[in-house]
Amino acid sequence: MTPFQNATAWIDAENAQDPNSEIYQSNSYPKELLYSNRMYKRLMDFYPNASEEIQIASKAQHICRWKIPRESYPMDRVGYLKWREDLKKFHAQTTAEILAKAGYSQIFIDRVSFLIEKKLLKKDAETQLLEDVICLVFLEFYFDDFAQKHDQEKMKNIILKTWHKMSENGHQEALKINFSEANLQLIKEALRM
Repeated sequence: MTPFQNATAWIDAENAQDPNSEIYQSNSYPKELLYSNRMYKRLMDFYPNASEEIQIASKAQHICRWKIPRESYPMDRVGYLKWREDLKKFHAQTTAEILAKAGYSQIFIDRVSFLIEKKLLKKDAETQLLEDVICLVFLEFYFDDFAQKHDQEKMKNIILKTWHKMSENGHQEALKINFSEANLQLIKEALRM
């Protein structure tokens, strides 16, 4: 097996241990394994020429996320931001250990870590591509669930924040998603389209 095949198989094996599950098309999946597969598929559909570094970063974006639960931080804005920052470092470190075991160079490992930590967003093309993929996966698979839990004003705020993180290519791709009529209307209102 190649280093890429080993690394992605090991990332999948880690995410398959997620005790949280999600039902999708009548089947139950470990939550982070499903997310990882959605990220990878969306990346390859959106940008088939993606580098090996970003392919791995897409799969490892939430690796073992359940090990650092949100509840272990204060339930306020500061606590949320600290949790997100610590998660990025944890995901990057966990992935770096797998990549070292797979035989990748330190330069390759550092680049994957850089991408997972989403450094230089809007300035680094691959960091931006990864952010676009994250937003597209959110809009396609998780937006509807959010819309059912939050009021319209909060959802409009979430839509605007998501939209501002994306590139123009990301925006074009997002508008191809098969949203429900209500969600599409909410998006149009938020973006004043």
